[in-house]
Amino acid sequence: MMKWLLTLAITVVLAGVCMPRLGAWFRLTRLPGDVTVRIAGRETHLPFGSVLVLSLIATALFRWL
Repeated sequence: MMKWLLTLAITVVLAGVCMPRLGAWFRLTRLPGDVTVRIAGRETHLPFGSVLVLSLIATALFRWL
């Protein structure tokens, strides 16, 4: 159980660091399903659609390998 939690935590951190760069490289910044929220002058981008597309690509790639 602890290995899965550690793997999940590392994956989330790496995705958080790499997602802006991957989005710029592959032009995945404004897909349908991506949400931008502005609260008290701060803008937060929640890339639900982009994460879904990248997850599907990663799943297909890992099943193929």
